[in-house]
Amino acid sequence: MADENKQTEETQEQPSLPLPILGHQMSDGASSGGKTQWPELMGLTVEEAKEKILLDMPRVVFQVVPPGHFVTMDFNTRRVRLYVDASGKIARAPQVG
Repeated sequence: MADENKQTEETQEQPSLPLPILGHQMSDGASSGGKTQWPELMGLTVEEAKEKILLDMPRVVFQVVPPGHFVTMDFNTRRVRLYVDASGKIARAPQVG
């Protein structure tokens, strides 16, 4: 019986450790070394923010998020969400994701 317990202990799988997170690869081949946040755009209109972000990321897709709306938790290297307040101004620093 002791041999059976010893044998099952040896064959049990050890929990795997999480893999390290490496830098995100941008869809256009650029590494994550480029600009990924724009805190200086807070308080601007959506159109003003889009113009400035497009200078840094020409092929970005925007998603405007009104106050109180939920978003998915997926990460998309081509998306920038623009969280706006009730007056339509940028309320949170836009960032890639």
